[in-house]
Amino acid sequence: MSTDEKKESVAKLTESMSEAKTIFLADFTGMDVETVTEMRRKLRAASVDYLVVKNRLAKRAAEAAGLDGLIEHLTGPTAMAFAGDDPVESAKILQEYAGDNGKIAIKMGLFDGEYLTPDKVVEIASLPSYQELLGKLVGTVQSPISGLALVLNGLLRNLVGVLAAVQEKQAEAEAG
Repeated sequence: MSTDEKKESVAKLTESMSEAKTIFLADFTGMDVETVTEMRRKLRAASVDYLVVKNRLAKRAAEAAGLDGLIEHLTGPTAMAFAGDDPVESAKILQEYAGDNGKIAIKMGLFDGEYLTPDKVVEIASLPSYQELLGKLVGTVQSPISGLALVLNGLLRNLVGVLAAVQEKQAEAEAG
């Protein structure tokens, strides 16, 4: 890689680090090509950029982006995952490959400027996804509304019954 290519690579990495709200660092030692391909496909579907980085270049980019906390974790084989809109989904995918295969080791994470230990990343992975939370919210909001509709429907049914009884009595009174 020429000096110009290295500078360009550092500039792109710096931009990615500066713009990302969530970054995960992982050690991918021991992953076979098939597993990496499968994981990349899932990450791409979740709008996550997954890059294998050269530590020396990544350290320069982290320093330029003002993310000095990443530098100490940039040792050994390192991959970076830049999460898209849903950091929980990306953490779940990485944890799936760390848990099932045990071939990827999460080194650390960065979420909204806060550095996360691997245990915190596991906690994030155990949270419900954005879609699950929306579903729970809709269910919570919908429950009182449907209860109110049932109560109002019952009141209307009772009112109709009372009006029918009154009409019947008036008809009997007029007939008698």
